Amino acid sequence: MSAKGCCYDNAAMESFFHTIKVELINDMRYQTREIAKSSIVEYIECYYNRIRRHSTIAYNIPVLFE
Repeated sequence: MSAKGCCYDNAAMESFFHTIKVELINDMRYQTREIAKSSIVEYIECYYNRIRRHSTIAYNIPVLFE
């Protein structure tokens, strides 16, 4: 971490949250918070970490990269 307010400290997380918003949340209407939470967890565990290719690891799947 660098100085307070440095935008580059959060770049990876900001990119991650943007991806979730664009690929999942913007198209959905959740009736409860619990449904929203379970949808986001399912997206991260089942799609984002297992199927989606990531540019930062040479377009590999994170599970295979590890």
